[in-house]
Amino acid sequence: MIKVITYGTYDLFHYGHQRLLERAKALGDYLIVGVTADDFDKARGKINVEQSLMERIEAVKKTGLADEVIVEEYEGQKIDDIQRYDIDIFAIGTDWEGKFDYLKEYCKVVYLDRTQGVSSTDLRAEKNLVRLGLVGKYDGIRKYAAECAYVNGLNVEGACVDDKILFRKEFPGVQFLTDDYDELLGRVDAVYIASHPSQHYMHIKRALLQKKHVLCESPIVLDVVQYEELTALAKEQGVILMDAIKTAYSMAYNRLILLLKGGKIGRVVSVDATCTSLTDLQNSDYKDLGSKWNTICAWGPTAMLPVFQLLGPEYKCKTITSSFIDEEQHFDIFTKIAFVYDHAVASIKIGKGVKSEGELIISGTQGYVYVPAPWWKTDFFEIRYEDSNHNKRYFYQLDGEGIRYELVQFVKAIESGRPSFYIQAATSKAIVQIVENFYHHVDMITI
Repeated sequence: MIKVITYGTYDLFHYGHQRLLERAKALGDYLIVGVTADDFDKARGKINVEQSLMERIEAVKKTGLADEVIVEEYEGQKIDDIQRYDIDIFAIGTDWEGKFDYLKEYCKVVYLDRTQGVSSTDLRAEKNLVRLGLVGKYDGIRKYAAECAYVNGLNVEGACVDDKILFRKEFPGVQFLTDDYDELLGRVDAVYIASHPSQHYMHIKRALLQKKHVLCESPIVLDVVQYEELTALAKEQGVILMDAIKTAYSMAYNRLILLLKGGKIGRVVSVDATCTSLTDLQNSDYKDLGSKWNTICAWGPTAMLPVFQLLGPEYKCKTITSSFIDEEQHFDIFTKIAFVYDHAVASIKIGKGVKSEGELIISGTQGYVYVPAPWWKTDFFEIRYEDSNHNKRYFYQLDGEGIRYELVQFVKAIESGRPSFYIQAATSKAIVQIVENFYHHVDMITI
């Protein structure tokens, strides 16, 4: 019996996939098809995969060509599979020609002609293009403008930006730059909002009223009543209103949360998150504070994310301790928030005028997790136990600080009409509630 093996993502299964599998099948008597796992695809930079792993496996099975379907989960697995299944022929499309010659040491390698004129990438690109508008200061939106280039189905149509000269120089392909927000809304399907938090409510509401989808930097607004109004309006208008906390969409952080919810360190008893930076205020002499994001808005949502995702929004009590540099006590250079739950505690330390080690430590009844600084854009974390022989490190690809994954989920939410599951509404609302308490000095101590 001649055994043949081939691999692929098989997203949006099409005639080209069918023909390739037929050619592979004709090479032998038994065909094994490897379907790449979601995490492995992301690690290889394929972030726009539309279908789940199970959907893609079912599509392959329906052809009746595969005698066996396996999942490809890690780099180097092809050699393991060839040896494990006693493979005679490895088959792959000619677009990979030469890439897998190293496998000739283990079996015959055949490069198969691909069907011209059809590919999953083309099919994804041909879908309705989401025209995106960017709103905010140049420094705040430039990374998103750059990351949009990696996301199929999304195009930056224009920007409402303060520094048009710099923006046009870096992104010459974006032709429409304006100071008129309503004019921008008239040209786009969706907006990414990174304006000052005090302007979020106005910018979001005007977009929703014109039935535009919104991706907004967290906190979405500064009080809960406004949050409830806007979420209700988004539902009424049939559009997406989504939090932009890029950490939530990064592979390492997302896998960490899933592992802990699955009981990897037992019951979570403590979450401690630290986020600080000095860049924004280091050279400003604390001037023009009104135009800058204070600590609670700049770092609060990110630091609170693991607290509410692991322990939930229903804490028993909290204490906010802040140090301010303005008489109105709106701009905090440092804030610490301590939460007490029925069976757990949590604390966040955040600062724009204080520097500390930006790590995340999560303690459980069976072990703990250590995420090194800067934990909010890490590609690595370690789970540690009493017996260090059981410690394990997890590594995941991180591209674009998580922004491109966030944009992919935004496009998917628009296409499906369902909010992204990465950040639940209860988490968003809890973040807004804390920010509102901060501004009204509820449960606050000033130092």
